[in-house]
Parts: sequence; C-alpha cells; structure tokens
Amino acid sequence: MSELRAFLEDLTAAQSAEDLWTKHCAKMAEYGFDRIIYGFSHFMSKTSLGDPDDFVLLTNHDPKYMNLFIGSGLYRDAPMVRWALNNVGACSWGYLWDELASGSLSEREKQVIEINQQHSVTAGYSISFKAITSRSKGAIALTARAGMSQDEVDAVWAEHGSDIVLMNNIAHLKIMTLPLGGRSLTDRQREALEWVGDGKTTQDIALLMGLTAATVEKHLRLAPVALSEETTAQAVLKASFQNQMFIVDAL
Repeated sequence: MSELRAFLEDLTAAQSAEDLWTKHCAKMAEYGFDRIIYGFSHFMSKTSLGDPDDFVLLTNHDPKYMNLFIGSGLYRDAPMVRWALNNVGACSWGYLWDELASGSLSEREKQVIEINQQHSVTAGYSISFKAITSRSKGAIALTARAGMSQDEVDAVWAEHGSDIVLMNNIAHLKIMTLPLGGRSLTDRQREALEWVGDGKTTQDIALLMGLTAATVEKHLRLAPVALSEETTAQAVLKASFQNQMFIVDAL
C-alpha cells in the first residue's frame, strides 16, 4: 500500500474533526507547511462571509495570531482570502508579490501583508475548494515554516503539489461529514429539531419524546437561541449544516 493511500484511508476513517485535523497537520508539516488555517462558511452573502462565530474554523496557528487575523477582522482584507473567494484550485503566495509589484493592492491589503510578515506568515499556498452552494465557500491556507522562501515552497509544490491538493480535497470533504460548530445543542433540543425536520407537530413530538407539549415548546424555543438564530426553521437549517442532526453515537 502506498504511503499516500495509507494516509488517505486513515484520514477518511477519522471519527472527529479534532482527530482528522491532528493527522492532517502532521502530514502537511512533512512538506514544510507547519501552520494551517482551514475555513468554511455556509452563510455567505454578496457583501459578507457571514458571522465569524458560524465559520467552520480549524487551525494550528498561534492563538495570538488567530485573535488578530480573525478576531480583529484582518481576514476581510487579506489578499489571499479575496483570491480564494473568486477562484477554485491552488495558488502560490508568489501571487501576493506580483500584486504588490503591480500596485493593485489596497492600503488595507498591504497592511495585512505587513502584519503577516511580522508573524512569519510570508510563504505558502492557498487552496480554494469548489463551492457546493451559492452561499458556501471553503479554503485552506498552508503557511510554510518560518525561514522558507516562496521559491523553496514552489519547488516543493512542483514535486508534490498534486498529492497535496488531493489530500486537502479529501480532508475538506471529510470535514463536511463530521459534527461541527461551536454552538451546540442539548440532546433534547437536537431530538426536538430532528422531529421538526421530519414534519411533526408539537403534539406529535410530545408524544414521540414522552414529554408535555409545554416542555417540547421550551426545547424548540431554546434551540434557536443555542444556535444564535431567531426561528425554529433557521435552527433546523443551521443544525443540519453543522451535522448536528441525526448524529450516530459512534461519532
């Protein structure tokens, strides 16, 4: 069995996003990419990526850098984020220097580059995944270890780029099947939403769950709050997106 095939089998067998991410980070580090950010949103609009609290966000970057990049909103002006939103496939970060030399970057984008340089986020590749809906988008930023030049990274990519893209595509697709989201439901809230998704009425759900109608209504009132939504329908949709519905116990 080839090393690549063995890794992909191990990756697809992961039972949690945490397990998958640990394996994937270790593998990418073998190619020199020791810091990674994976991001996915189901709630994009024409003017926004959506609420950052609703992003699927996996990273092994220093928390201080992530608090700056995500917490202070730097990502909104990151040139490679802009590239990822408008493209599919892999792109060398040499693109940044071409854009900088051509004078096509905004002042805010230049500031993001300067801040990244201060944190040794200077060389790497970004992979933008094909969107499955008009409101969704996912991408991964592979940051090379401090001290690696973009030319060195491009040389690694020339030899292993196809395998790296394949591994990241598989990781992305696997992540989409695992329970996600920082805003979690209680077991009762989840079960009540599952029955709503099946088209059951409050009275039906009360009978099926062995609860009073008032208790079911309480769970259906609290579920949207737990997911930072306003209505039960919105809660069902978000829970479905985050794979929080009909969870198999083995996961």
